[in-house]
Amino acid sequence: MPRLETQCMSEYTPAPSGSFDAPTGRPGRHPNIVILLADQWRASATGYAGDRNVRTPNLDRLADRSVNFRNAVSVCPVCTPYRAALMTGRYPTSTGMFLNDLYLPSSELCMAEMLGRAGYETAYIGKWHLDGHGRDTYIPPERRQGWDHWKAAECDHNYLKSHYYQGADPTKRYWDGYDAFAQTADARAWLRDHQTSRRPFVLFVSYGTPHFPHFQLPPGYDRLYEAEHIRLHPNVPEAMREAARRESAGYYAHCEALDRCVGEIVATLDETGLTASTILVFTSDHGEMMGSHGCPPYTKQVPWSESACVPLLIRAPGAPARSVAAPINTTDILPTLLSMAGVNKPGSLEGEDLSSVVMGAPDPTDRAALYMLMSPFHGVKRYDAEYRAIRTVEHTYVRGITGPWLLYDDLRDPFQTRNLIGSPRHDAIRAALDRRLSEELARIGDGFRPRQHYLDRFGYEIAAHGSISYAAGARPQSPRARRGKD
Repeated sequence: MPRLETQCMSEYTPAPSGSFDAPTGRPGRHPNIVILLADQWRASATGYAGDRNVRTPNLDRLADRSVNFRNAVSVCPVCTPYRAALMTGRYPTSTGMFLNDLYLPSSELCMAEMLGRAGYETAYIGKWHLDGHGRDTYIPPERRQGWDHWKAAECDHNYLKSHYYQGADPTKRYWDGYDAFAQTADARAWLRDHQTSRRPFVLFVSYGTPHFPHFQLPPGYDRLYEAEHIRLHPNVPEAMREAARRESAGYYAHCEALDRCVGEIVATLDETGLTASTILVFTSDHGEMMGSHGCPPYTKQVPWSESACVPLLIRAPGAPARSVAAPINTTDILPTLLSMAGVNKPGSLEGEDLSSVVMGAPDPTDRAALYMLMSPFHGVKRYDAEYRAIRTVEHTYVRGITGPWLLYDDLRDPFQTRNLIGSPRHDAIRAALDRRLSEELARIGDGFRPRQHYLDRFGYEIAAHGSISYAAGARPQSPRARRGKD
């Protein structure tokens, strides 16, 4: 098995019409982009990251051919906030997208709009979770943020009968069987149809797994993993171990099924000759605690690596395969892809362009990735707290609303079992990281206020479960006009 790495657990100017040649992967041409997004896949849960529980042969081979950002963090380890940050390149403090089931307003400039204006065809398949009009509701073209080809739904984790809407037809349809397999088949057909297109394209495939429920699996996959053989992280307390092993068996089965999907997409890119002209991205919106630190299975949001750190592989024409230690944030992905695509970056972006790192520049190990939780919901009560955090190559530092909360040496303590806050030997490190965190917050204009400040600022009404209502017909909520910095 692979050895265990320390892995985190100017305004827009559209190109002139007709200025794009068929993508070839040669310098000066505009590459295609394929993004594969999993839901709740933590960074450590792959073979290439050292997890001996799970079988991910396709991802392991892809990692051998990709840039592996092993300290990638989710800017806010919750589904909707992550997706909004990925689409806009902006922080939740700026967009107001810090809770699940919010509506990403049309005033935000998004990935498909930027690429579409530059001549790209745009296609979206799978889970959306940015519409805020109810999880079953049809999403009309004007609310799709520039995605043209559309076979998607707001949110559905019924993996054996999940729904979607196609094109401009409001008829509810259902994927055939296990939805990830059906979505992959659809994506492969779309790629084959576009292998000779003279326009570059961006294809986004958004899966619902390995997010719970962990036992809605394709036939035979429920027998792949036995709970008693699952090896848990050492930070899982004894009281959580039985439930964590049981849920992990289904979780890893979803991972193996999704690994099959990734392999099929890679094979299709190879078969169609598109590999040489396509940037391929695999990542996830957040992780899964699975009992670590006493958090029940299904827990996200919290600042530990199992929740906050995600896999991120980028395979690109001309990019040397390697492992990168430099932390990278959700907001950095869009400016990086735009630069690699030769598309001008709008001034609204708040992330950093790391395309030079992807293409082989020295690993900038002095970086820090900022992540946050502005308004907790569905949390573990003793950890139900807002926070701001930074991940560096060596450390994770977390500030709570009342002051320093967590400090870990991730190189010496990868499972984050020893909180160094209060240790005199580490006071200088804590102070330096706290200053660095303050600098990052100042850069995005965030004063780190209590959660109610942000709920009031953006005008949100919270349902009983602590976030925005799931129901169709509930008043859709999007960040209102007050967008000033704190």
